[in-house]
Parts: sequence; structure tokens; C-alpha cells
Amino acid sequence: MPTLSMAPQVFSILSALVAERAGLHFDATHAAIFGDKVAARALEVGFDSLLEYYYFLRYDAAGQTELDLLIEQLVVGETYLFRELAPLEVAITRFVLPAIDQGRRARIWCAACATGEEPHTVAMILAARGLLNEVDLVASDISNAALRRARAGRFGRRALRGEVPAFAARWVRADPEGVSVEGRLTDAIQWQRINLIDGASWPEMGLFDVILCRNVLIYFADDTARRVAANLARRLRTGGALLVGISESLLRFGTELRCEERDGVFLYEKLA
Repeated sequence: MPTLSMAPQVFSILSALVAERAGLHFDATHAAIFGDKVAARALEVGFDSLLEYYYFLRYDAAGQTELDLLIEQLVVGETYLFRELAPLEVAITRFVLPAIDQGRRARIWCAACATGEEPHTVAMILAARGLLNEVDLVASDISNAALRRARAGRFGRRALRGEVPAFAARWVRADPEGVSVEGRLTDAIQWQRINLIDGASWPEMGLFDVILCRNVLIYFADDTARRVAANLARRLRTGGALLVGISESLLRFGTELRCEERDGVFLYEKLA
């Protein structure tokens, strides 16, 4: 099978192009896996030089479309149902229920949802509490391929890891080929393609009570992560909360949001 080697200079310009487009940060420690994925894509579309592939991506009229397809090959889509479940339940108890009790429709955005396991998990929590029809649940990702899989509500066997919560048994079915979620939950989710680093292109979605952007910012350079966090904060209602992954922190970015602990879960609230 033919292969293409990536010189350090080509890695530098190609990784910078990807970062500019999608925010994904690849340093020298990721050069090998980045080079393998880019080379595979370049060969697939007929290039025998990575430098020529770069020039096509950067300057050709069709380059932006191909760059988006390349980025889909590079995006890390590691996710599964019920991942980091406790923060989701706390967010619904502390921020969604009070909104509904105040007589208004609560709103949740799962940003960078990959293949959709997280928003499906949220939909199950809401359905178990009889709240699914009282909440706007939006899920977005940069990858059209990931969104197509998410909209199908069908996942590989690895989507179930560990014990399935008792409340979810009603909506999840496993068979030898994979895992499926009841269609009415999938249909309750508003799926959108959104590039998180391009805040100017985000559709007008209104304000949210909860935004989930978990295990995402770690793949961005600090300046990009800071800008994305600031844009997400602007989409929160006063009193709303942004949740990141349990191993992530926004404190070094000087965010306008305040880190708070709620029922053992750390999250970022918009207080003013």
C-alpha cells in the first residue's frame, strides 16, 4: 500500500491550516498520527504529494470542502452513553427543573456532540423525569458524518460501557450488531452542524440554561479554547451553567463565568 511521508515543515503548515479551520491543536507529539491520517486522505483523493495537497486545501476553490472532509477524519469522536453521568443529572436538577418551575421552557445545548451519545443520554434523563416535552435540546458538531450517525440513533457495542442506569433500560436496546435508542428520543433532539471556533457563523439559537462542552476544549490551543469558552458564555442565560469535562478547567482562561460546586459537581455559572 503506498504511503506519503510528512516533512516537519509540511506538518507545520498543514496542522496550522487545520487549527485555523477547526481549532484542533496538533503538536509535535501528535505528528505521527496526524501524518498518517492526512496521508491516507490525500492518497484517497488522488494526491501523491502532501505539499501539493496543502496547496489544494489552501488555494483551490474546492479546497474548503475537502478541508472539512479531512477534518472529519481527524476529529476525535470518543464518546459513549452515560459518560460522566452525575454532572448531567446535577445540571438538570439544578438548572433545568428551576426554569420549568418558573413557567418557562428550559433549553440545553450539547456542543460538539460527536455521534450523539451525550444528547441521547440527556434525552433519557429528561424522559425518565417526564420533562422531555418541556425542554429544547440542541446538539451540534462540526462533522456531518458524525451527525448522520447521531440522527440514526444507532451506535456500536462500545456505546455501552459498564452498568446501564435503571432509568435507561426502557429506551436502550442492545443486539449483536450494536445499540439503538428509541426513536422518539432522537426525534426530540435538534441536530445542527456548528463549528465552535467560528462564533461569527453560529446560527441564532437564543440563550440556554445549560451548555455542555465536555472533553472538547482540551483539543484546542489555549487562545482558541479561551475564545470558544467566551462565545459559549454569551449563549448562557444569567443563572445558567456551562459544563466541561471532569478533567478540564476554565480557570486559567480568566472566564467571566464563576466556578461553583453543586452536589459534588464543579461547573461554571453565569451570575451576571
